[in-house]
Amino acid sequence: MTLRPAPLVLALAVAVAACGAPPLTPPTPPAAPAPPVAERPPEAPSPPAAPPEAPARPSGVVVDAAALPGPAREFRAAWIATVANIDWPSRSGLSTAQQQAELRSLLDRAVEVGLNAVVFQVRPFADALYFSPYEPWSEVLTGRQGQAPSPWYDPLQFAVDEAHARGLELHAWFNPYRASHPTQRGPRDGQHVSVLRPDLVRTYGDYTWLDPGEPEATDHSMRTILDVVQRYDVDGVHLDDYFYPYPVEKRGRRVSFPDDASYARAVAAGETLGRDDWRRQNVDRFVERLYREVKAEKPHVKVGISPFGIWRPGHPAGVRGFDQYAEIYADARRWMREGWLDYLAPQLYWSIESRGQPFPALLDWWGQQNDRGRHLWPGLYDSRTLPDVGGYEPEQIVRQVRLVRDDAEATGTVHFSMKALLDRYSSLGRDLGTGPYAEPALVPASPWLGATPPAPPAVRIEGQRAVWAQEGSEPVWQWVVRTRTRGAWSWRVVGGGVQSMALPAGAEAVAVSAVSRVGVESPARRVDVARP
Repeated sequence: MTLRPAPLVLALAVAVAACGAPPLTPPTPPAAPAPPVAERPPEAPSPPAAPPEAPARPSGVVVDAAALPGPAREFRAAWIATVANIDWPSRSGLSTAQQQAELRSLLDRAVEVGLNAVVFQVRPFADALYFSPYEPWSEVLTGRQGQAPSPWYDPLQFAVDEAHARGLELHAWFNPYRASHPTQRGPRDGQHVSVLRPDLVRTYGDYTWLDPGEPEATDHSMRTILDVVQRYDVDGVHLDDYFYPYPVEKRGRRVSFPDDASYARAVAAGETLGRDDWRRQNVDRFVERLYREVKAEKPHVKVGISPFGIWRPGHPAGVRGFDQYAEIYADARRWMREGWLDYLAPQLYWSIESRGQPFPALLDWWGQQNDRGRHLWPGLYDSRTLPDVGGYEPEQIVRQVRLVRDDAEATGTVHFSMKALLDRYSSLGRDLGTGPYAEPALVPASPWLGATPPAPPAVRIEGQRAVWAQEGSEPVWQWVVRTRTRGAWSWRVVGGGVQSMALPAGAEAVAVSAVSRVGVESPARRVDVARP
């Protein structure tokens, strides 16, 4: 799977995890037909054909939304892995209609379980699950790299539209350096970077890898990510734990990553760092640049990284395991301390009872590194509840969710992966949906991305419906609609395109607040419901 499980736990059964070459320039994109308009899911409330006009002078009173009962703040997401068809599509070669039906079903399930976000893998190995001017279509869609879905559609645009219609954030998940995967069956397309620029690609074990020490290789990965940020309405950009590759051994000896040439060029240009520090510097520079350039394009788009769950052995005391700092040159603690991300989702893929990698101690340690007050949303290894993987009862994940909820620094979790939340595999999805995720939650606010709240909406009562409309120019991502009945408040979270809702019988008052794209909530406008 793409998110590498800890070497000390049971691995997921499915796949997881020269000179004178032509310049790496984007191919001329074909004249792609306009993608079909995605059908609005029946579960999403449809806005009225003609939105009601707000009253000239809003009725009701403005109150502090925080003083009213309302939804909790908690990030609840699941990874939708596409590499090796782990989660979607279930196999390559499905028709467009079948692919779309499967993705709708997964997003419906996310809502049923109580999630408010999905992390959708769009670049498994220097390919694309969207129309890209820089990289070929992924073979996980059609079975052949470079072959578009037929009838044509853009899976990422479809996923964004469908997720947003359900009130789900969608974070686009990229592998920045991986260029091939052992599960790849067909030939590489002529537009793949390994064909266009083999001088930038290294073979290492069963993989090929863009060399992070080659500036043109990092430029290529950066360009592909920024292209998605520019053209799609994604809510986040997400990287997992693959930077330099996990070490390979041959005949019992460690194989060195083959970057002698790129390191020699760096030294000739004045580099004075040793090889290991130089490699870490390459990754650090990529992470810092990614954050800076994403914010230059769209400040509201969150940047998140999901590193291996142990920074270094002995941190905290007694922790044993893989050393990501020394082995894959990932200094995740530095990225957090420097503020080069909006959230960190360390893969805490061990049980609460583990001795060498105790979940509670690692969770607490990562929280202690959060000097900048960014989001800490640890990744959980739900796949260990799958029958072909094993190791966890669903209750283990539910307990981990509750531990995270009780932690002073953490404000949510990410589940690997969506498949593990389906009823046909275990009760985990039901247990979460009827347990800790039974009530809706808003994604925690990111005020460092913009602290200005939207204006309170204009609200009025029309018969048995509450009707509201945006006031001011601050974009609205969601509405929180609170209703008081028999003295008790209840609430719903609906998408920004919804502008009315039927009132429950006996409603006494309604209060509506707006939520910005970065999660900042406006004051609420409360209107009393006149009794007949």
